[in-house]
Amino acid sequence: MKKIARPRAGIKSVIQVNEGEIKAQLGELVRQSVEETLNGLLQAEADRLCQAKRYQRAEGRADTRAGHYTRGLQTQAGRMELKVPKLRNLPFETQIIERYRRRESSVEEALLEMYYAGVSMRRVEDITDALWGTRVSPSTISELNQKVAVQIDAWRTRRLEGEHAYVWLDGIWLKRSWGGEVQNVSVLVAIGVGADGYREVLGVQEGMREDKASWQAFLQGLKARGLKGTELFITDKCLGLAESVGEIFPEAKWQRCVVHWYRNVMSATPRAKLKEVVAMLKAIHAQEDRAAALQKAQEVQKKLLGMKLARAAQVVREGVEETLSYMSFPREHWLKIRTTNPLERINREIRRRTRVVGAFPDGNAAVLLVTARLRYITGTRWGAKMYMDMKRLRRVEGDAA
Repeated sequence: MKKIARPRAGIKSVIQVNEGEIKAQLGELVRQSVEETLNGLLQAEADRLCQAKRYQRAEGRADTRAGHYTRGLQTQAGRMELKVPKLRNLPFETQIIERYRRRESSVEEALLEMYYAGVSMRRVEDITDALWGTRVSPSTISELNQKVAVQIDAWRTRRLEGEHAYVWLDGIWLKRSWGGEVQNVSVLVAIGVGADGYREVLGVQEGMREDKASWQAFLQGLKARGLKGTELFITDKCLGLAESVGEIFPEAKWQRCVVHWYRNVMSATPRAKLKEVVAMLKAIHAQEDRAAALQKAQEVQKKLLGMKLARAAQVVREGVEETLSYMSFPREHWLKIRTTNPLERINREIRRRTRVVGAFPDGNAAVLLVTARLRYITGTRWGAKMYMDMKRLRRVEGDAA
């Protein structure tokens, strides 16, 4: 039987490769490919805005190039050097960079969340490497958090541009540590719809308590930052909130959240009669106009008294008119402006992300993380999708004039 010859040791050494070097080279190839692709997309966006390619002579040209500026962008593939085109007349606002800004704001929020939750520095290194593609050393975490805090606070206190016809207000309760004890802290939030029909986060501020003084300070801050053109504030009936709205924005109407009002009536109703009472309340807001709704409310009051529900009838009598302000606006907007549901959904998302922290070191930390979450939300579909057609509001105002 013949013996099978074994390969000599020299052959084995020839076929060995440096895996680390290959991975580095492949990573660089990927980075270069992504960089070239992003720069190509930027050039294509500039061509679309100019309605002509670079150096192309065309009758329909809308603008010409004015060079470019370089912008660094950190991605999971590595650091990119983007050549952002500049136009002579038209503003160049690229959606490409906006997508990465949303990722960056998410990373900033994650850094704050990890910091306040007491995550170890080694774990922070691992997480930033996964999110950013860059390992952040423990010595720079504090510096990063300070930088992030400045950026987030600048966004929170930015100047408000344009008019916001509808504004929703609400407060969210979080926990904070104070003198060795855990206490409640209120964070006040405002969102609005601009003249273009898109939603926007207007303000975030610590309220300490949801009292009149806190709401007054919050509303005055919004007005000082440029909030104008508001025709309707949609809120719950918090202590002093309705009065503050009337004092600071006397030209605006106030809409009491219908859902919260239902709950107030239900709290004075036995469980066995809840379904019947809720159906009666919904019938009020199913009417075609304010006069019909008020007439239906009187009928509901009589039925409640006949059912021996005097307290529920009193709540209906005293509060029903506060829930009908929305009927002065376009019918197509009614479902969206008669409750604080648009803000309640955001508050649930805030609670989900802040629950991991537990108790914040102070109120400012709570405001910072809530603002970071809201800034991220505005960069998603929430802020990029038209929420309502505001032309209908202008049409109703024109008819009224």
